[in-house]
Amino acid sequence: MVETQEARIKRMQMRSWRRGMKEMDIVLGPFSDTELVHLQEDDLLLYDRLLSENDQDLLSWLVGQTPTPIEYLDLMTIISRHARGETASF
Repeated sequence: MVETQEARIKRMQMRSWRRGMKEMDIVLGPFSDTELVHLQEDDLLLYDRLLSENDQDLLSWLVGQTPTPIEYLDLMTIISRHARGETASF
């Protein structure tokens, strides 16, 4: 059974809001609610992979404690800007 685009985005929104670490819920939840519908296919695939990463790693990348892996750098920059209330640029 093929996942519809609507179901896919809802699944990613659910995973964004229910991370296990409240800090990441606060960052990824609102981002997913407003921005997933604007992402291109490649960025959606990347975001889906990002959701499989460990929350402690995500938070460490987000706050700059450790370097963000190059594959996620552009996406994490967009997520970080969104969290700070800046305009997203895709």
